[in-house]
Amino acid sequence: MTGDCSVLERGGVESLGIGMDLLTPKIADITADGVSLSGDLTAEELGLTDTDVSIRGTLSVGLDLRSVERTICLTGVVEGTAVHQCVRCLKDFESPIAFSVRAAYERETKAAAPVAKQDAGWKKKTAPAVEPKLEEPDDDLYYYTGDQLDLAPMLREQLILASPMHPLCVEECLGLCAQCGKNLNEGPCHCAAEPTGSPFQVLRGMKEKLQEPAGQ
Repeated sequence: MTGDCSVLERGGVESLGIGMDLLTPKIADITADGVSLSGDLTAEELGLTDTDVSIRGTLSVGLDLRSVERTICLTGVVEGTAVHQCVRCLKDFESPIAFSVRAAYERETKAAAPVAKQDAGWKKKTAPAVEPKLEEPDDDLYYYTGDQLDLAPMLREQLILASPMHPLCVEECLGLCAQCGKNLNEGPCHCAAEPTGSPFQVLRGMKEKLQEPAGQ
């Protein structure tokens, strides 16, 4: 049965950061009273690559973990600085990272043996018993094995999800000139005007001729 992580609060959580690994805390140290972990992490420690998220310096991470029935509930905050490439002008720029984390960890169990055909009717009748799972809080669910958690994959995934899909250096970014490739945020280029003989220029000339008075 999954514990309800919605009751997890920061108040009363004991700080045990010293002597506990921020990324691999021991299950035995995580009690119903809760523990608090904090520290700075590098991109290498989280297994991040530049194709995932490029980090400037280190990330400041603060996590609270508490055991609720058979579930380990985790909340926390992640702060730092990311380096993105603008999708319009291709210029690198920095932006702050600041988001909260909510996750639940359960021990991974072996898959149950296949149900025999003659038991199919019994399984169908008891299926509604699992419906209460839909009422669980929207915490991301992860699984663990052994006597320690491995928080790096979860934090890496949350960082990637929190990153913009189409980063812009500024909302009003003008991008690059399609002809010469100049960054138009730095000023107009010499080829910004319509090229001679373009379809738009031809249409404009025809319109001007039609508007001329007769006899000219």
